[in-house]
Amino acid sequence: MANDPSRRLIVALDTPRLDQAVALARRLDGLAGCFKIGSELFTAAGPRAVEAIAGLGAKIFLDLKFHDIPNTVAGAVAAAARLPGIRLLNVHASGGLQMMRAAARALPRGRGRPMLLGVTLLTSLDAAALRRIGIAGSPASRVVKLSKLAQQAGLDGVVASPREVRAIRRACGPRFLLVVPGVRPGWAARGDQARVATPAEAVRAGADYIVVGRPITAARDPHAAARRILEEISVANPLLRSAGF
Repeated sequence: MANDPSRRLIVALDTPRLDQAVALARRLDGLAGCFKIGSELFTAAGPRAVEAIAGLGAKIFLDLKFHDIPNTVAGAVAAAARLPGIRLLNVHASGGLQMMRAAARALPRGRGRPMLLGVTLLTSLDAAALRRIGIAGSPASRVVKLSKLAQQAGLDGVVASPREVRAIRRACGPRFLLVVPGVRPGWAARGDQARVATPAEAVRAGADYIVVGRPITAARDPHAAARRILEEISVANPLLRSAGF
């Protein structure tokens, strides 16, 4: 299983239609290690979306990016962890050390609990966008600082663009989980992403998991598109270690 590239692929089910999400998950059975349910699908269908995808036997990354006062985020994390099939969930690392610590404490104890990630910096933001909202410094420096804060808070890893993976690895070590969106194959459009890389580049940099949405889900043949991405992952690193979800 450690050498199975499908374990590294998380497919984003970013659609407001539950029937469409379920059909995609069925079509991609065996090609993705996990499916991401984000704000669009969860807002449209709520916990039913999680239950439907989990009912297929799939693992789920609940990508709701909680960001609020510590008590509120702790309650949200505890509620999310009770949903079926949740293997990954996240909070915004910019919510601060106390918020992240409260989130980590809210998780159930023991084997099989969901892993908690800190969202560092959205992949749609570049240096110019940061300056416009009053944040100085480079995206990379901010991402590394937030990653170290998330590790200090007891989180299992972070969500970061492929551009920062190597720097996070140096700062946080080999066991810190790195889930990487902003992955675009050379044959796919960049869309609204700013800090991107190909699947092969992300894996070579040290990503544990890559998140891919539209290059697969908007493709004429999602099954074929997913297979192309898995081939790129295999070529990039044929001896992938198991990161354990």
